[in-house]
Amino acid sequence: MSRPALSVITPIALDHTEWLGATVEQIAREKAGILKPGVRAVISQQPFEALNAIASCAQAIGAPLTVWGQDYEAFEQRGRLIYQSAEQLLDLPLPALIGQHQIVNAGTAIAATQHLKALGLGEAPTIERGLVEVRWPARMQRLTKGPLAQRVDNGSELWLDGGHNPAGGAAIAQTLGELEERAPKPVGLVLGMLDSKDAAGFLAPFTGLVRHVRTVPIAGTEAAQDTTALAGVASNMGLAALPAADVESAVLELLAAEATPIRILICGSLYLAGQVLAQQEGVQAQAS
Repeated sequence: MSRPALSVITPIALDHTEWLGATVEQIAREKAGILKPGVRAVISQQPFEALNAIASCAQAIGAPLTVWGQDYEAFEQRGRLIYQSAEQLLDLPLPALIGQHQIVNAGTAIAATQHLKALGLGEAPTIERGLVEVRWPARMQRLTKGPLAQRVDNGSELWLDGGHNPAGGAAIAQTLGELEERAPKPVGLVLGMLDSKDAAGFLAPFTGLVRHVRTVPIAGTEAAQDTTALAGVASNMGLAALPAADVESAVLELLAAEATPIRILICGSLYLAGQVLAQQEGVQAQAS
């Protein structure tokens, strides 16, 4: 087996618990399986218990770590991304991907590139170009073209994110909050989720932020949550939720529910996000 030049562990949260473990610590120990003796690993921002588990695994096998908050960090300052480590201070453009969590992701990627550069692997990366040109479909992606987007006009907005776990919900809600500060609009959710996902945990960060929710089926899978039951979960959390026949119907219902321009977010499942993108781009979606 080839020896990696570097390992990277991105932020860890509860997800895929049926395979990875029921706690953040258990999941962190599973993720730490990528660590190799003598191979440096860049560790992104982590919950305390996850970082402790990773550090314990690293010490046991002799893997050196570069840790967020100890060896490097990144933050937004005056509309720029500041990356700081013991060796350098970089003043960079903000990433094209919006949201505070993308500042963390960018900082982690920069730390990784700096270590690879120090190892003499390839030419020095063009960090600025990477930040401004990065594209990640279904990660707070503004939909402005295609048949569904054409239904949304007169100042309303349509967004798409495949986030589906509590940490994803928190990141999305924080980003929506940032958008609200810049350009206030009522927020509506189009929500579809798989049976294996924690709907209440995902929705918790949206209470007080979202006005209306429409729950939708996910075509091509029997593993999707029932739309009526999912709407019930949202209603029990104080969100005005109803089931809808499909994404287009949900979008039209949310538009009709407000007298002013609205910000609509389709979310809750990567399967659903893939189907929406396929519809927008006129291609056949893969069945799940």
